Amino acid sequence: MHAMPILTIQAAGNLLKALEDFLEKSEASFALIIERGGSILSQHGDIPDSTDPTILSALAAGSFAATREVARRVGETEFSALHQQGRQSHILMSAINDEAMLMSVFGPKTTLGLVRFYSAGAVKQIAAILEQARSEPQIPIDLGSEVTDDSCDIFVEPSRRV
Repeated sequence: MHAMPILTIQAAGNLLKALEDFLEKSEASFALIIERGGSILSQHGDIPDSTDPTILSALAAGSFAATREVARRVGETEFSALHQQGRQSHILMSAINDEAMLMSVFGPKTTLGLVRFYSAGAVKQIAAILEQARSEPQIPIDLGSEVTDDSCDIFVEPSRRV
């Protein structure tokens, strides 16, 4: 298990381009790339105003993790997708790797088969983008040189400063 990489502007742009391409081909309404903790890495499409993508991503991550664990407990070692069928909207969640998933929401104008077909390619493309971001050197920020003894003065009431 790897930590989620810090995304550069270029990596974020590549993720967005992958989602745009996926939505155009699959005719899904919107898609989110979600890390396993529920944070959104990228999103694209027509998200209804009544839908909070932050809450949606947290719930999706929890649902996917719970279902993956249920599958593991019944002896299923391969769990890569979860489909939820509704009257108006359908949801397909596909594992990208152990750290992220692609969530696609689509309606009656497309089919599960079409979305699954194009999500397979999108998942591979997104996994490659995340792996590239992970392999790039992560430069730590050194705040030590910025913090001095004088910095503590900002927390002192103005009347007590010397």
